[in-house]
Amino acid sequence: MNRSLSLGRTRLLAGLLGAATLLAPLVAQAHEYKIGALEIIHPWTRVTPNGAKVAGGYLIVENDGDTADRLIGATTEVAGRAEIHQMTVTDGVMTMRMLKDGAEVPAKGKLELAPGGYHIMMLDLKRPLVEGEKIKGTLTFAKAGTIAVDFKVESMKGPSPDAMKHDMKNMPATPAQ
Repeated sequence: MNRSLSLGRTRLLAGLLGAATLLAPLVAQAHEYKIGALEIIHPWTRVTPNGAKVAGGYLIVENDGDTADRLIGATTEVAGRAEIHQMTVTDGVMTMRMLKDGAEVPAKGKLELAPGGYHIMMLDLKRPLVEGEKIKGTLTFAKAGTIAVDFKVESMKGPSPDAMKHDMKNMPATPAQ
């Protein structure tokens, strides 16, 4: 009986270790932050070629609160400056503009920064961005304040769908230092 119980425990531990090994890459891809009622999901950017002076920053901000907020600013360690931009296409003509007042994060809603829409424009890049690295930065919201984040540098294809999944139920707030 003792040997049977020990064998069962060994199999259970081996199964748990195997599951953890399979899930580790998925957990490593996703990174999330919380400040007040806002959840910031997977900040990312793309690799850049040598000599590139600009890059886009993308992420999702979910607002569980009853009050809207605004993303009004951003910084990164690799850019001279960063601005909140919106790209639109009207009658086949693409335009991009800086949003002086930032972008709204609606109450009980979300703001998606993605290629072809809202994004953080990183200007005056100091160096190329290399796939797999993390770029330190901050996001500033009108009401919630400023939070430190890492932008993961993804391939030109962008992140996998698994990287954008999240579960923030027990995540502590992490304001910028």
